[in-house]
Amino acid sequence: MAETLSARRLVDGVGAGRSASGPCFRTVLGFLSAFRRDPLGFLTETWRTHGDAVDIRFRFPSHWHAFLFFDPDAVRHVLQENHRNYAKGIVFQKLKRVAGEGLVFSDGDLWRRQRQLIQPTFHRERIAAMTDMMVETTADALARWAHASSGRPVDLAAELSRLTLEIVSKALFGTDLADEKDEFAAAVTAALEYANYITNHFMPPPLFVPTRANRAGRDAIARIDRVVWKVIEQRRREGIERYDLLGMLISARDAETNTAMDDKQLRDEVVTFLVAGHETTAVALSWACHLLTQHPDIEQRLHEQIEAGIGPQPPTLADLGAVAYARMVLEEAMRLFPPVWATIREARADDEVGGFAVPAASTLTVSPWVTHRHPRFWDDPERFDPERFTPERSAERPDFAYFPFGGGPRGCVGRQFAMIEGQIILTMIAQRFRLRSAAGHVVTPDPILTLRPRNGLPMLLEPRASMGAG
Repeated sequence: MAETLSARRLVDGVGAGRSASGPCFRTVLGFLSAFRRDPLGFLTETWRTHGDAVDIRFRFPSHWHAFLFFDPDAVRHVLQENHRNYAKGIVFQKLKRVAGEGLVFSDGDLWRRQRQLIQPTFHRERIAAMTDMMVETTADALARWAHASSGRPVDLAAELSRLTLEIVSKALFGTDLADEKDEFAAAVTAALEYANYITNHFMPPPLFVPTRANRAGRDAIARIDRVVWKVIEQRRREGIERYDLLGMLISARDAETNTAMDDKQLRDEVVTFLVAGHETTAVALSWACHLLTQHPDIEQRLHEQIEAGIGPQPPTLADLGAVAYARMVLEEAMRLFPPVWATIREARADDEVGGFAVPAASTLTVSPWVTHRHPRFWDDPERFDPERFTPERSAERPDFAYFPFGGGPRGCVGRQFAMIEGQIILTMIAQRFRLRSAAGHVVTPDPILTLRPRNGLPMLLEPRASMGAG
């Protein structure tokens, strides 16, 4: 049973900042039990009860704090203004079992060196060279969906995951991995399931302990590594410069030492991009498609803009401005259902956030799920309204009122890649199909590592006879 702490009590020995109010739990395990029963409900109710700054305290250990911050200014402070004071923390340490010291999971000097090496790989000009591949891969997938559907529901969440993994694999390797494609996709899916498992267990057994989950995790990691090491070895042996992402990573040189990544770091970055890079885009697209089924007027407007902007022709990078409504639909879907619904950091030193005292070693959580629904920054926040993301209305909001890709120096390095990919895929789906929810299936969010639709997303894909049928 949680108790409420006084908002007036100061945190002993930490600056002059105010203390936030919040629930008190007997133990950390008690808090985790309450949180895991309904993470999104816990965050929302705690915010409604205690406000934009919440201090969760424990009788044992009594010195430990877990803070929740929901105001954009506090989010900016943690993710941008004083980001060096906030480490990734225990959750990301767990995930290193899968992705090692990849960019998403590393910290400190290693992260800074890797970010400098990797950032140029995602310049818009380099991403532009991959858009033809995105279009061709999506066209093949849509043809497969049309054949598989024939009036029967298709699990669009699973299909979008398959499609985005194929795109990121081709972007990395310059190939679809041919005969190994299906086995590799299954291994990446299994690795993601294992990542979800270890994230949602307070103290998962070490990887060497032969539990069922660990055996499945080790097998998935081994299957991924077999393919990744094979490709890296082949590239090293060829000695030919290529312009896929792996080729760019191999060619990258540290600005100070002129050294390249070693094979282990290359492996970790590749696995990070494969597992994290496809999942978040697939989740965002899944929610965008679901929301269109619930709002046929918005789907109609999307069809009309595509018809007026590019007609039935596959989109090019130059066309994306003419189908901006597809981007706005995707952005609004990520507002309501952010793929990364919470971000956790650990304070290295005492700090003050939004005027509240934060002791060293405290855990801090910022949550797009809550901040994206804050009525001070979003009118009628539960309503699906892509018009929120016109340039004029976007300019009125604080930057960190919306942060589906994180923010600050650690913001998602692949943001442009993901947005271009997502806009292309959503545009091509809308060109070819009307989306209809399968009867009887209730769609609810499943807040695990990412915010997937629970139990998939079965949909009927109604072919559009012509662009004029929109």
